Amino acid sequence: MCDALARQTPSQRDLILQPEANGQARLALVDPRLRVLASFAFAATVVALDRMLPLVAALALALGAVGLAGMSARRLTRLLVALDTSMALVAATLPFTTPGEPLLSLWGFTASAEGLARAVEIALKANAVALMTLALIGTSELPEIGHALRRLGVPAKLTQLLLMTVRYIEVLGHEYRRLRVAMAMRGFRMGFNLHSWRSVGHLFGMLFVRSLDRAARIGAAMRCRGFNGEFPALSEFAYTSRDAAFAALSAGALALLLAARFA
Repeated sequence: MCDALARQTPSQRDLILQPEANGQARLALVDPRLRVLASFAFAATVVALDRMLPLVAALALALGAVGLAGMSARRLTRLLVALDTSMALVAATLPFTTPGEPLLSLWGFTASAEGLARAVEIALKANAVALMTLALIGTSELPEIGHALRRLGVPAKLTQLLLMTVRYIEVLGHEYRRLRVAMAMRGFRMGFNLHSWRSVGHLFGMLFVRSLDRAARIGAAMRCRGFNGEFPALSEFAYTSRDAAFAALSAGALALLLAARFA
């Protein structure tokens, strides 16, 4: 009974964030708690930078971390394309909406040098933070990240919500696609009319009802397995000399970035 309640497809089980299957992923050997703290510290430092040279240095540091993480070029390229595509609109419009010294005129709109510099600054920040986060956290499985956050003092309910959301978001996505296929099989075609919006409302209402039903079955399966409000950790975290060296190098690099900002 309990096994039937908790049975999942392979695609659902594979949803958990997968680390790079690369033997050269040296950053994966560092304590995950330290990597989580380092990623937040790096992001806060990069956001505080406002000069091009420190930002380029931060991007180079992030690229170096990606190399140590052993990430595949294909995966890295796919993620960067997704990020930079979303940033393209900001980079294209910011020069025309920021006042400053005129740089060029296009179709009656004037682009400023300050706006262009601001767009480049935002792009450098976004790429540096994304690359460093992927290098430090992308080398861990999601349960490991959740346990690291819990050990760092994040409330248990928040970490459980993170784990369960990422774990089952694809399940809900699969259910949504099944409902859309069922609607298409019945001749539904999306349009800008009252019937379409009413049908979409019914779709999301049905998805909500099915989500509640699945949540109840998942909760029953967890209780059958003795869940007591905490996900058990399969391994213990412990700081080593490797972690101390990583912490010292990270602190030194961030200090240099901040010093370059105020230089």
